[in-house]
Amino acid sequence: MDIFAAILWPFKWVIEAILVTFHSVLTTLGLPEGSGITWVASIVGLVLVVRAALIPLFVKQIKSQRSMYILQPDLQKLQKKYKGKTDRDSRERMAKEQMALYKKHGSSPFASCLPLLAQMPVFFSLFTTLQEAQSKKPGVGLLTQELSESFARSKFLGASLSETFLTATSTSVQIIAAIMIVLMTGSQFITQKQIMAKNQNPDAMNTQFAQTQKIMLYAFPVIFLVSGISFPLGVLIYWLVSNFWTMGQQYYVIKRMPTPGSIAHNERQAKLIKKGKLSNETPAEEAEAAPPVQRVQPVSKARAKKKPNGKK
Repeated sequence: MDIFAAILWPFKWVIEAILVTFHSVLTTLGLPEGSGITWVASIVGLVLVVRAALIPLFVKQIKSQRSMYILQPDLQKLQKKYKGKTDRDSRERMAKEQMALYKKHGSSPFASCLPLLAQMPVFFSLFTTLQEAQSKKPGVGLLTQELSESFARSKFLGASLSETFLTATSTSVQIIAAIMIVLMTGSQFITQKQIMAKNQNPDAMNTQFAQTQKIMLYAFPVIFLVSGISFPLGVLIYWLVSNFWTMGQQYYVIKRMPTPGSIAHNERQAKLIKKGKLSNETPAEEAEAAPPVQRVQPVSKARAKKKPNGKK
């Protein structure tokens, strides 16, 4: 067993356990054991479990992105301060001040990549699991030889879940795979565009961080478009459902936790003002964090007649 396989082994075992568990539950409920619908529903269940487990990382990513946008003006000032200074002492001081700036805002330039990096072992584990199923090989855990063969034989919309665009045996399978690849790529683009269009402070539009986001906006969809032709349909279904989850999750977060100064933030403030929950001078964050006013309990007549020392 090589190092890569050793790293993926526990992830594959968990992936197989979740997949087989959903398959067992669905067959118990009456769905056909070898049906593609049963296996697709099992993959969807796998997505829900994995993405739910990644919610804490996603929240951390959003907070880090907000902080990165907020600190961009200070970061630009720091870069101008040390512009043209290439000596060792200047570079060290700039690095220390930059780290202090990140610490002050509770941010990290790498935190926004955490959810994607956390999904990579899951994605590769699923990819290799489905590749082995395509060859009717048993998995490392609960995916037995029988279940692997069942998966390899199952069809969804007339296409085998283990087929890829490149290995498709018919034009109809290639069409289904192509549609899924386009949807996967499009959903990836829309999700990133959603962030840049609605949840970015205009003051940070020309910063290096914003430029990196623009590159990612077009780079990731192209990567998925090119690599998607070698993904089994089962992996495409997983990634497509996962992207739809991300779109919905991103929409909710942008609506509830917009970046200060962004279009989404201004729209949210306008709605709060219209509802009377926020004044023009009160930031939305303060309005949400304000403690509820405690209701003053009415004093009964008997207690009101009592004197301060407790005597009537």
